[in-house]
Amino acid sequence: MSQFDGFYDWLQNTAVSQTVSTTPWIIPALQTLHILAVASIVSSVFLLNLRLMGVIGGEQSPAAVARRFLPFIWWPLPVLLATGSLLISSEPARSLGNPTFALKIGLLLLAIGTTLIYQRRLRADPNYWESRGSRRVTVKIIAGLSLALWTGIVLAGRWIAYTQP
Repeated sequence: MSQFDGFYDWLQNTAVSQTVSTTPWIIPALQTLHILAVASIVSSVFLLNLRLMGVIGGEQSPAAVARRFLPFIWWPLPVLLATGSLLISSEPARSLGNPTFALKIGLLLLAIGTTLIYQRRLRADPNYWESRGSRRVTVKIIAGLSLALWTGIVLAGRWIAYTQP
């Protein structure tokens, strides 16, 4: 018995939850939108971070790459959060009580924070990440951490279906 059972029961009995869980086409549609949002975010994050690490796109500045790909991180994020919340509402105890889900959300918060760090630096100084020396090492660490976090989010999201609360 969880201390959250009352909340799970309440959420599962809301009109939104009932509609999501009883209308046959809603869950596949939500999952499709969720996966498309994940694909947009993760592909943009990977391209941006690989540029920050100097692996690809050396002909473009990090600021130019950020201008190109950051919108494909921030615009789909509300779609990701909305579709995820609706999917959770259909089976709240299964999702919210799942330790893998908690891991995914923790990683997501860290990944968003990491993305905000380098975005703020780029806005303050477009040439910030092009510096040499210790700053170059810092950017590679931040970019590598971001890649690891987003990879972890995708893996945890997939594992949620196979772990139980």
